Amino acid sequence: MRPLGWLPVLTQLVLLRFLVARPVSPIRVFVVPHSHMDVGWIYTVQESLRAYAANVYTSVVEELMLQKHRRFIAVEQEYFRLWWDGIASDRQKRQVRHLLATRRLEFVIGGQVMHDEAVTHFDDQILQLTEGHGFLYETFGIRPRFSWQVDPFGASATTPTLFALAGFHAHVISRIDYDLKEAMQKAQGLQFVWRGSQSLSAEQEIFTHILDQYSYCSEGFHWDGSAVFPEPPPNNLLQPMAEPITWNNMKYYVSLLVDNVKERAAWFRTSHLLWPWGCDKQFFNASLQFENMDHLLDFINSNTSKLGITVEYATLAEYFGALHDTNVTWHVRDHQDFLPYSSGPFQAWTGFYTSRSRLKRLARRASALLYAGESMFTRSVWPAPHQHLDLDWALKQLKQLRWAVSEVQHHHAITGTETPKVRDTYVKNLRSGMQGVHELMASLVQDRTPAFTDPGAGGHVAVVYNPLAWTVTTLVTLTVGFSRVNVTDESGRPVTAQVQESKEKQPAYNLHVLTTIPGLSYRHYSITRTRGTQVDTKQLGASLARTSNFGRKTETHAGPGGRRLIRVENDCYTVFLDRDTNLMHSILERESNRTVRVTQEFMEYRVNGNLRYGPVSDNFVFIPTDTARRPWKSVGMQIVSGKLMTEIRQFFYRKVRDRNHTYAIYSRLAHVPVGHGGELLCRRIEQEYRVGPLELNCEAILRTSTSLHNRQVLYSDSNGYQMQRRRFREHTSNSIARNYYPMVQSAFIEDGRSRLVLLSEQAHGVSSQGNGQVEVMLHRRLWNNFDWALEYDLTLNDTSVVHPVLWFLLGPRPLTSGLRRRSGLLLQHRPLVLLRELNETAQNRPGPQQQEAVTLPPSLHLQILSIPGWNYSSNHTEHLQSLQKGHRGKAKADLRRVLLRLQHLYEVGEDPVLSQPVRVDLEVVLRGLGSVVAVEERSLTGTWGVSSLHRWSWRTQDRPHRRGSSSSHSTPLQGTKVTIYPKEIRTFFIHFRSKTAQNRPGPQQQEAVTLPPSLHLQILSIPGWNYSSNHTEHLQSLQKGLNLPHLCSEVDIVNKLRTPKVPTRGGRSTAVPPLPGRGSTCRALGGRRAAGGAGRGGGGAGGAREGPAERRRRRRRPQPAQPGSAPARSAQRRARPLPPPRNQAPRHQAAAAAAAAGRTTQRALAGMRARALARPHPRPPPARRALA
Repeated sequence: MRPLGWLPVLTQLVLLRFLVARPVSPIRVFVVPHSHMDVGWIYTVQESLRAYAANVYTSVVEELMLQKHRRFIAVEQEYFRLWWDGIASDRQKRQVRHLLATRRLEFVIGGQVMHDEAVTHFDDQILQLTEGHGFLYETFGIRPRFSWQVDPFGASATTPTLFALAGFHAHVISRIDYDLKEAMQKAQGLQFVWRGSQSLSAEQEIFTHILDQYSYCSEGFHWDGSAVFPEPPPNNLLQPMAEPITWNNMKYYVSLLVDNVKERAAWFRTSHLLWPWGCDKQFFNASLQFENMDHLLDFINSNTSKLGITVEYATLAEYFGALHDTNVTWHVRDHQDFLPYSSGPFQAWTGFYTSRSRLKRLARRASALLYAGESMFTRSVWPAPHQHLDLDWALKQLKQLRWAVSEVQHHHAITGTETPKVRDTYVKNLRSGMQGVHELMASLVQDRTPAFTDPGAGGHVAVVYNPLAWTVTTLVTLTVGFSRVNVTDESGRPVTAQVQESKEKQPAYNLHVLTTIPGLSYRHYSITRTRGTQVDTKQLGASLARTSNFGRKTETHAGPGGRRLIRVENDCYTVFLDRDTNLMHSILERESNRTVRVTQEFMEYRVNGNLRYGPVSDNFVFIPTDTARRPWKSVGMQIVSGKLMTEIRQFFYRKVRDRNHTYAIYSRLAHVPVGHGGELLCRRIEQEYRVGPLELNCEAILRTSTSLHNRQVLYSDSNGYQMQRRRFREHTSNSIARNYYPMVQSAFIEDGRSRLVLLSEQAHGVSSQGNGQVEVMLHRRLWNNFDWALEYDLTLNDTSVVHPVLWFLLGPRPLTSGLRRRSGLLLQHRPLVLLRELNETAQNRPGPQQQEAVTLPPSLHLQILSIPGWNYSSNHTEHLQSLQKGHRGKAKADLRRVLLRLQHLYEVGEDPVLSQPVRVDLEVVLRGLGSVVAVEERSLTGTWGVSSLHRWSWRTQDRPHRRGSSSSHSTPLQGTKVTIYPKEIRTFFIHFRSKTAQNRPGPQQQEAVTLPPSLHLQILSIPGWNYSSNHTEHLQSLQKGLNLPHLCSEVDIVNKLRTPKVPTRGGRSTAVPPLPGRGSTCRALGGRRAAGGAGRGGGGAGGAREGPAERRRRRRRPQPAQPGSAPARSAQRRARPLPPPRNQAPRHQAAAAAAAAGRTTQRALAGMRARALARPHPRPPPARRALA
């Protein structure tokens, strides 16, 4: 043996002994209590609130106050806001504030709902997040830092990007493809840093945690039973779901938890384990939950050395804080998402991409209406407020629609997976909110409508508003009852228009008006019926289109075709139609001079509805039994040709002799030149479809087959924000369904020369099942015999007729890259038309003063221009101080603060020009709204100043990170100038200078202007008093018996002079009722008060008059008024001339008492939703009438 050759062996033995002797670090288990409360799904929000949701917050708050080591995370804001505004007592509200301050209660996500990630648009994701964050910050001064997206059916790459922009430290998801999750568990890859945007890259990355295969539920540890609908049982007597813990069964529960913990810990890289405790509808009896779990945790922690784990209650902040401190290096995931989601080989959750198509369309249209209403209202307030508008009422209408649009983003709402009764509540809330905003917009344009000549001709005034911040040239379509129409603009000049027979409504006509509207501006058109014929009167009316009918062609004619073609063309395309089939044949694209073979037809997938024969399709999943087949036997066609546009109408019949068609395609080509702003209009083929009613267990698609060699590679958008590459993957089973993807706004296929783009008005499922093919699922009608689905009516037996809209772009890749994003926004935010009767227009009113347009560069989008109405200070320290002083929600809405959000539309390298950074001066862009005082850059939801927003930095494999790095916008705001880089979303508070108070500095300018004048006017608006200011002289005058007019009390005179009227919702006004005081009538000199109780010289109604001696003694020895006495009450009323709001405490106390008893009544909850949206205007109580 060589000298010292034994050293390595000895070293190994020492190290081995050290490793064996060293105690293994126990697994640190973070038990996160939570309750998953769906805002809808099977039961309505009000039913869930009564049955369990209200009691979750009531009982959890009570239990957290009992033990300091307990924790809870709250997720769905809608239930909490309803509980807070309508049920919680003052004591419970104080407890909530204390729990938040001590970090025992934590709000995660913080949005109105846990939104879906597949079929929601990112605008609406931001809206619902902003709605919830604004409430939390305004009420508590807190800002959520963690997500909890554990139930949406798949995970989008857009959501983590938005959460990073909102200031989140970490992101939690759960539902990803079952086989992918299994592979990631084995590789310990469930935790990573996700860079959701390929352009923002590392700038907006976020640490992401995927829950393991047990997801967010912890089976076997639910002791509070199951919620009972529609009302909880008396005295809350529920059968516990799990057997309560005793010494006899302690070993069973310990073994159950420890075994589960060790199994799950093997799937993660550190010894820190996130262990969700809760599930759907849990913790409505939190005392049973915590009492049992307390015993279990205490026993485990007292035996840590034997069991190898420690257990503690925790919030997400505590878990991720401990994980972050480990400073582990994490791998990076790129911008690829986790869609589609499959929970098993035959459980591809791709059906909900299309389920309840009408609800999806209504939700998007409500969102578009809200977008237009927000900017229109903002423009009506700045630079000068609308003189006849009740601003509080206006904000209430916008807030109601914000709530409804936010609510429907829930993962059981817009997805179409809810029961019919829940769907009806979503529809009702959306329509109610839309009606309120329509009324608001109608009132805003009322005084902006110019006076048109010749009102006797009848007709309408069409006010067309462009909500986008670009100049838009487009066709506006109206329905009229006559074919001879004359259209003129504000100056009386004739406007190019076309009238044609309506495609659906007979004998109505469609009127198409060509309009060009600057950004955020109006155009006004007079639409009148012409007298006689246009030839006789020589009027320049709308041109009448010509209709050509083509006979039906049966399916047997379908073949190679192409021998007899019909041309329909404009300056950008020539569409060829096959006369042998009445189907589209090909399209010639003039930019590249390439003809692409394009055919379109409706097809249907048939699905199983009987569990005895295999898996069934339902609201969630799509399981076709075979490939798609043609459901039609013949096709009819019409071509409507006009000067402005040509419309191709194709009708598909199930049987050759059917009179009514089941399917239809309406294609439009506009005849406008490419130049002068007409490029977007010329380069699109607009299509609208009619689908339904369908046969049972049928899923309808539109299949477009082309000569493009895309090799079954499809690109579909992620929430309208970015594109995802979708390669067709072969699976051993269910390959058709597992290759369907969500299309929220756009999709395309391409080869080396051309690209075919589809733009959608709403969400659909989309797939490329063959080379050169792209198919869009348009409608579903399903039924199955699954007992659970039948019990809750979740079979999707949808017999409706739907009318989806798609726009097609065809051309070279560089051309379509520049057009796709702006065209998609134009489809989403088409000009809004408001109609008024022509004879309603005031003839003597001067024409409206056109506001200066708001125009952005073509690569930027005005994502929002809004007055949120928040009343918190932008300074965080000032806001917290205000909350500590008790000034919570008492201040008026701040109308000087405008929320502005800008988005760069293009990815890095997508377009040589449009992908460049853009520098804009916000003061110049917004000069049409007034003088900008200050600009603050904020986080995505507005609750953080970007200078104070710091997110955790996580160590990654590809580059070092600095811990605690600040928000990563590329360049900071410089005065009012900002540079926006590709795909950036930048949020600002814009403060304008009010014209009515330019010289009043300070953030409380509104209060200083409003309240002090009301007090000052009561003193200055008392005219004609003829008594001397010298008291002695006045008494001498009285003694001489001068005939003076009656003297009135202060309140009496104020009531006389109080002539302002309160505007009401309908535009009428009502007189302000008298202020409560010492009566509403005047008393004669030296006489008894006619009404209103005792004054300074009387002892009450009917009391004896005070003599001179008594009066002199009282003046020498003034006595303080006793509390509750008439003089004391009178003094209080004099000191407080404005009446307090009507006290609603008794109703709240009753609801709180009902909740504390374990149940709430229908009466306590009636109107709760309306009160949560906005409190009614306080009305003073009527003056009390004293007995004579």
